[in-house]
Amino acid sequence: MKRKSFGNMQCPVARSLELVGEWWSILILRDAMHGLTRFDEFEKSLEIAPNMLARRLTALVSSGLLERKQYQSNPPRYEYILTKKGKDFRPVLVALLAWGNQYLAPEGKAVLLVDSDSDAVIEPILIDKHTKKPLTRISSRFVPGPVANHDTIARINFANDRKSKKAKRKLNGSSGNI
Repeated sequence: MKRKSFGNMQCPVARSLELVGEWWSILILRDAMHGLTRFDEFEKSLEIAPNMLARRLTALVSSGLLERKQYQSNPPRYEYILTKKGKDFRPVLVALLAWGNQYLAPEGKAVLLVDSDSDAVIEPILIDKHTKKPLTRISSRFVPGPVANHDTIARINFANDRKSKKAKRKLNGSSGNI
């Protein structure tokens, strides 16, 4: 069965998943951010089948997250370098790390993010670029953007409407169930 494509959807989350939603892709990007560049390095680090790795690397190059550069001519050998688009995926990886450490590490944190100068542990948060205030479910919401089509507007308005109705029921002390 062929997988549904999210590439034509207006939702930026869906479009992002089209490029990196397959778990090997995210792990390859993680390793590339750690400095790995060569096929054999990725293969060893990830313990991934060569044919699967080749497909994922090709997809990441096609999507503009990695660039393929020849580093040896005889025999031809290539390395995979993060592009600006690939490097800009770092905050997503940091958010996944923080979320995974919070909810999926009952034995304790196996990987930490630290300050490069002081080695102090960093606890990342998401903040607004302009106000510098943390973003929470309470302090922010999604709204249709200036180029949103009818389907996108309807989906976002439906979700916001449901959220608003639930909040009103909660204020009134009713769960909505009889």
